[in-house]
Amino acid sequence: MQSTGDNQPKQGWRQVAQPVINAILVPFLAIFTAVIVGGVIIAIVGGDPFAAYLGLAQGAFGSAKAWSETLVWATPYIFAGLAVALAFKGGLFNIGAEGQLAFGAVATAWVGYALPEMLGFDIPGLLHLPLAVGAGILAGALWAAIPGALRAYAGGSEVINTIMMNYIALNITSFLLNGPMKDRNPLNVIARTPEIAEGARLPVIFDGLRVHWGFPLALLVAFGVWYLLWKTTLGFEIRTVGANPDAAKYAGINFKRIIILTMALSGLLAGMAGAVEVTGLNYRHELGFSIGYGFDAIAIALLGKTHPMGVVLASILFGAMRNGATRMQFLTQIPVDIISVIQALILLFVAADAIIRYIYRIKAKEDRLVLTRGWRG
Repeated sequence: MQSTGDNQPKQGWRQVAQPVINAILVPFLAIFTAVIVGGVIIAIVGGDPFAAYLGLAQGAFGSAKAWSETLVWATPYIFAGLAVALAFKGGLFNIGAEGQLAFGAVATAWVGYALPEMLGFDIPGLLHLPLAVGAGILAGALWAAIPGALRAYAGGSEVINTIMMNYIALNITSFLLNGPMKDRNPLNVIARTPEIAEGARLPVIFDGLRVHWGFPLALLVAFGVWYLLWKTTLGFEIRTVGANPDAAKYAGINFKRIIILTMALSGLLAGMAGAVEVTGLNYRHELGFSIGYGFDAIAIALLGKTHPMGVVLASILFGAMRNGATRMQFLTQIPVDIISVIQALILLFVAADAIIRYIYRIKAKEDRLVLTRGWRG
């Protein structure tokens, strides 16, 4: 009897730890394998892999400024990664985060600089900042709800529709920044808006560093997404529709409503990424500042196994690689493009996890991540 009692805590620990280990094992090995293959590529082109990775680590985490810049990079990645991950949970593939982010940034910038001019007085920061961020959130949500409605009522693929809407959003943004919203300062020669008002800006956390309160906000939003998905009725409905649409219909879940709402929430998060970049970092919207965020978010969501905590960790990893790449190039003369190669390898090994399972002899699990239910299903 005593022996059974002594073993009980150990069994409990294993029950808690094993699911965590199972969840992180393949992504960890995918990163490890991508780093190894990336090192081989660096060696083939005549570089020193050890020096390259040392420079990468120094650039990403070697000082307080390095940490600050890594978190600055990670902040929009967290929001955009959560956007894609939330859509995945609903069985939808949102490739439109790039356009939703751009529209969110445009709407935030307009409220940030134009609203005080229209009203004729400065708006208090306690009101102006929420209005500016709220405008970006709303713009992203509305833009994503369109392909959601097309999927729900016309059976149109959200994959195709979000890709096409990226082109529409980015070209409309280009028109606005080169025309009606362009900064009219005579010294300005590029496509960008005027600076937003002081009251619409997120403050920095530490003086002398660029990391701002958008990063803690991103962590808070990640917790909120987790709570929504696993602790609320709406989250249960989203996950049910994503796991088995037929069962969801049979259970009486409003299938069309959930599809539209899931896409709108996904766009809301992507729009927040653009809003936070404008209010916390750039203080304006500049053409091309966000190129690649929406597409990197797909890799981040996959690497994080569509779990909010996984998305946060994957975003910090991607932020570290982007931030450390400059230091790596300075020390070793290896082009920063190698970082894109490593990121692509990570995505390859995570998406095609059978490769990792075969290499490391890991038994395949029965439950697998379903990204989309097909073109019309």
